[in-house]
Amino acid sequence: MYALVDAVAFYASAEKVFDPAIRSKPVVVLTNNDGCVCAVCPIARKLNIPKFGPYFKVKQLLEQNNVVVRSSNYELYANLSDRMMSVIGRFCDTQHIYSIDESFLHFSGYENVVKDWHTYGHLIRRTVWRETKLPVGVGFGPTPTLAKAANHAAKKLTGFGGVAVINDEASRRAILQRMDCQDVWGIGKRLAKKLKIMNINTAWQLAQQNPKTMRRAFSVVVERTVSELNGLVCLNWDDVRQDKREIYSTRSFGERIYEPTALKTALINHVTIVGKKLRAQKSLTKQLYIFASSSSHEDVFYKKSYMYQFSMPTNDTCVMANAVSEVFEKIYQPGVRFYKCGVGALELTAEQFQQSDLFAPQQDNPKLMGCLDAINTRYGKGMLGLASSKLNDRWHMNRDFLSPQYTTRWRDIPKIKCDL
Repeated sequence: MYALVDAVAFYASAEKVFDPAIRSKPVVVLTNNDGCVCAVCPIARKLNIPKFGPYFKVKQLLEQNNVVVRSSNYELYANLSDRMMSVIGRFCDTQHIYSIDESFLHFSGYENVVKDWHTYGHLIRRTVWRETKLPVGVGFGPTPTLAKAANHAAKKLTGFGGVAVINDEASRRAILQRMDCQDVWGIGKRLAKKLKIMNINTAWQLAQQNPKTMRRAFSVVVERTVSELNGLVCLNWDDVRQDKREIYSTRSFGERIYEPTALKTALINHVTIVGKKLRAQKSLTKQLYIFASSSSHEDVFYKKSYMYQFSMPTNDTCVMANAVSEVFEKIYQPGVRFYKCGVGALELTAEQFQQSDLFAPQQDNPKLMGCLDAINTRYGKGMLGLASSKLNDRWHMNRDFLSPQYTTRWRDIPKIKCDL
């Protein structure tokens, strides 16, 4: 048996954990630079607030309904995610963290331990709430895709109360008949439109298709999805989350910047993020894509990019930062109101298969990077970094509605006052 445990409106729910005063109020969370609405709590959802819509378009609606608005507090969300995943992991023998708020569980040999999966699901929900104050939905199924479908039912369909189980033909049919094709894991809106042309509208209708026919018409992914909807396990954890073939870090600025120091600092920070991600998946990059641009709404649009080719693949932040310094003058243009910049690692190769060049000096310092990552993991993101990434802070994004970082900043630790 598999399970998928998923937090309900994770960002919005996380904002309520250390602020009980807003737990019964509608809450929305905004994206970078407070641009769009990215999370809507169940209470706010009743107001029909469009998700991923621009904030300025719904600002009046939010004010009229006394909706609590928060900027994305990534430091808080990451810490609460770690706590939630730690609690969930106690309920299974194999856990695969799929995203910041989703975790797959696999149970082998639990048939004699768990007599009722519904009861077990509610136990998981109560425990997570008691220890983290985060609401979650739990879905069980004989395959990862059916567990994902059950989780959808637990959170989105009426009559399940946060826990859904697909463990026989009747429960499988009852849930899949109520699911739209685009709600099936791995299908999405674009593919769902093509399926509707074939008069395949529900997950149940998709499950009735011949897997080989679906493979010829679409891809092996759709073939596996159809098989999984029929109870045949086709996915393993490597299929669920493969290593990325490209790694990017980009972001628009909170305000337009002109100074070369501010732009270079932003690019170095993006290099730091990319380098950490490369080392996390044990990859090296052969090329670094570096760019900066003004807004497309400017009278004269400016965008300049450069593709830097390394003599040897690397994941060393210092080496990539030096690459940025080398090409910076080719990207920066005086007088431009820079709005966005970023860095992308391309042509990734596996670290374990890297072959050294006998005639090229080794530039990477794996021990130094390992020490850097270990310190930042233990003491917090950005605790240790390159000096050039700290020269200017004007490039940082706007977060005008940022809540305290309760778990990662000493001055924001919640205080309890007792009246004697």
